[in-house]
Amino acid sequence: MAIDYDGGLTCAISVTSLDRSIPWYTDVLGMKLIYRLDDLAWCELSTGVERVNVGLSEVEGAGGKGGATLTFGVADIEAAKAELDRNGVRQDGPIRDIPDMVRLLTFYDPDDNALMFYEDLSQAHG
Repeated sequence: MAIDYDGGLTCAISVTSLDRSIPWYTDVLGMKLIYRLDDLAWCELSTGVERVNVGLSEVEGAGGKGGATLTFGVADIEAAKAELDRNGVRQDGPIRDIPDMVRLLTFYDPDDNALMFYEDLSQAHG
C-alpha cells in the first residue's frame, strides 16, 4: 500500500531562541508567523510556497553541520542575495552557477543552520 500524502510539508529547524529566530525568519526571509506555542517551545511560519511551512523548535544546542538543507526557489537570485547582504546575513561564498541548470547560494540563520536559494535556469522553467 502506498503512502497517501496530503500535499503539505513542515520542515523543522532547531534554534536556540524563538524570540531571536522568529524576527529573523519573518524580517529577513519574509516568512509569516502562523502560530507560536511557548509551552512547547515551537512555532510555525508560512514560507510563500503553498502548503510548505517552517517549524522552529527551541532547543539548547542548535545549528551547525548536518541534517537537511532547505533550498528555496527564487525568481532572481541576485536580488535575493542583495537582500541577504542588506541584512548582514552570513553566506558560504558567492553564487555558484551550474550552466543551463541552476544558480545556488548557501546562507546561514542566526544559529548557523544552512539554508539555500536556487534560481532555475533550465529550459523547462523559462
